[in-house]
Amino acid sequence: MGAVERWAKELRAWRIPDEILAAAPESPYGFPAEPFRRRAEAVRAEEPSPTARRALEALPEGGTVLDVGCGAGATSVPLAARASRIVGVDGSRAMLERFLEVLRPTGVEAVAVEGTWPEVAPRVEPADVVVCGHVLYNVADLPPFVRALTDHARRRVVCEITDRHPWAWTADLWLRFHRLGRPEGPTADDAEAALRELGFDVRREDHLLPPTPAGFDRKEEAVALVRRRLCLGPDRDPEVERALGDRLRVRDGLWSAGPDRQVVVTLWWDGWPEGSARARGDPSTDRIERGPSTWGVSTAKDSRMVPGSTTR
Repeated sequence: MGAVERWAKELRAWRIPDEILAAAPESPYGFPAEPFRRRAEAVRAEEPSPTARRALEALPEGGTVLDVGCGAGATSVPLAARASRIVGVDGSRAMLERFLEVLRPTGVEAVAVEGTWPEVAPRVEPADVVVCGHVLYNVADLPPFVRALTDHARRRVVCEITDRHPWAWTADLWLRFHRLGRPEGPTADDAEAALRELGFDVRREDHLLPPTPAGFDRKEEAVALVRRRLCLGPDRDPEVERALGDRLRVRDGLWSAGPDRQVVVTLWWDGWPEGSARARGDPSTDRIERGPSTWGVSTAKDSRMVPGSTTR
């Protein structure tokens, strides 16, 4: 079995069984946007992380950035001082609203594209640097996703992921509440191997994620996030809280649940000098095709979400 196939197989093993999903009172998927906004605002005031430094190495003064799976902008906001334009792609309108809100004080032009990658890729122009933070574990079909990232990068692609699956720490909870074992993989090692198998000259840097103010105002909200992920109802909150133990903590007045220390991996590789589609002379990349997705523009003077029109 090759590395790409192994990556897909191990991610598919994380699928929640149909009978558990059918009994869930709420969807276990998705995240509230507010903790992401807090994290992005905190990152804006911090020293650049290794991921940000690798992106800044390749970003020229006044260059452009594409942030795929942008959330509230934690991966791209450290680049705002050097960039002239940052485009964020995300499937959540609420996240994109926070993305525009976080970038507004920086004065950089910010554009929000609502949709999934790589489906929206044909409507997005290439950028000098493409960043993608904490998304790869959601991508079982890795080849088209990362090829589209690379096609859109004139200089560099920079990805950040945790060293292990971000929900690996909940394995004992799944066993306790559903008698369901959870996979041990995939890991960042598997991601690197898959990218190399696809032909990318990947470089890597591991680092410990520093404590960053992020989370919820109330303990109950942090517990509820984990409980929803476990496909349980609100009546199980006390049990979930007890099971979390010291993994439920408050820092800087904000509540969160998860491992106390988290290793994060930065993976980066070269893009195409002019964006691969342009290098092939594809005229569709000479404009931004604004389809049914929602676009927003944010500058120091303007911030709004505006509906796009379809270009044929």
